[in-house]
Amino acid sequence: MSPVAIDDTVPASGRAPRSGTWRLTWQGVRTVAQLELRQRVRSTRWVVALVVWFVVVGGLTLLLSGALSSETMGSETETGPLMFGAVVYLVLGLGLLVTPTLTSTTVNGDRNAGTLATLQVTLLSPAEIALGKLAAAWLAACVFLLISVPFLVLALFRGNTPPSALLRVVVIVALLLAAVCGIGLGFSALVSRTAGSTVLTFMSVAALVLLTPTLFGLTFPSITQEEQVTVWAPPASWNYDGQPECELTTQTRDVSHTERTWWLLGINPFVVVADGAGTRPTPPPDDTGGGTADPLGSIRDGVRDLRSPDKVLDECWMYGEGTAPAAPDRHTPGPVWPWGLAANLLLGVVGFVVAVRRLTIPSRKLPRGTRVA
Repeated sequence: MSPVAIDDTVPASGRAPRSGTWRLTWQGVRTVAQLELRQRVRSTRWVVALVVWFVVVGGLTLLLSGALSSETMGSETETGPLMFGAVVYLVLGLGLLVTPTLTSTTVNGDRNAGTLATLQVTLLSPAEIALGKLAAAWLAACVFLLISVPFLVLALFRGNTPPSALLRVVVIVALLLAAVCGIGLGFSALVSRTAGSTVLTFMSVAALVLLTPTLFGLTFPSITQEEQVTVWAPPASWNYDGQPECELTTQTRDVSHTERTWWLLGINPFVVVADGAGTRPTPPPDDTGGGTADPLGSIRDGVRDLRSPDKVLDECWMYGEGTAPAAPDRHTPGPVWPWGLAANLLLGVVGFVVAVRRLTIPSRKLPRGTRVA
């Protein structure tokens, strides 16, 4: 009897080698992405969703433009940053609502339909399948973003906003949508039911948007305590007549150490976009308390100050610009958006890794009722 040749490249456990699991080729990723995109383009719901998105964003933008054009709102230069910030947040908010539906059913939906096993038995690696589905969902989300660009340009033309802010906003929002796609992909591979993965994806997005500022507010009392601080303020003998001569004094105040909890706000997608938009510096208020309304700039300055509070409390600014010198030892807080964007992208990477591991065959254990083919 002739000896039987044994293939020593296959491990005794029957599992595919780890190198094959994470193998990536451009052809494999493109093949899966094309299959996903063709399926979306053929669906009438995709076209309807794009039309509804365009109508909603366009309608709200025009209504907002008309409201801000009234004489009581001031000139276009003053309302330009407000218009741009409002449209940016409108696009981001709608994007965070639509994007979870693009990936939260990609894996378990194909598994329930019996089409996922067809891809798994081909030469495509689990990483290629996962990355192809992720790329297709992200491109679909970017289509919604691209059809919103004309309305962002319209808001930009109202003035007092640098043109570079448009490019920065589009890039950052696109990266945030990619992170949401990764989170949805992970839940889609982890949960067998499509409804369950969709709910978990929406809850994750809601946690980033709503839970983070709530937790920041709840932790505020725990980081506040009485301390001796240096205050740059008018002397106690000043009678509010003429220009005050501010001086440094040491007082006992309630100090909130927000440098410990600023990251709760830093990972919020709306804070990431506001801090990374690169709008103009927020001007100081005038003698009447007014100024240019800039929601992006106000959020940027507020979060940066929370991250790196000044060592000297400045209480001279409230007496009007130029009436008192600025406090000494003031510093320029660093940007927050790189850290927040990295945290969001890390969550997306975790979801992608979970999807790759769940797509690896043969599977040791499948949830009850899971359809294989």
